[in-house]
Amino acid sequence: MEDYTAGDIVYIFYRNPHIQSVANIQSAAVVNNPENPDELAVFVYETYYPLTTDMAIYASAYEAEQAYRHYFQ
Repeated sequence: MEDYTAGDIVYIFYRNPHIQSVANIQSAAVVNNPENPDELAVFVYETYYPLTTDMAIYASAYEAEQAYRHYFQ
């Protein structure tokens, strides 16, 4: 996993919570985790997700688009 700092903008795959077969690329902010200040989280759509090695995170929209095409098309 890359080194991220609070304030970084990253790109993730975000599944529609109402239609699980739909995934989109979404920009997200890396922030300090409000539940554990020693950890980082990704903030997207008013929700904090702990930043873990299980997350597919991309530093640029281009990287995210390439991965999206590989996995979803």
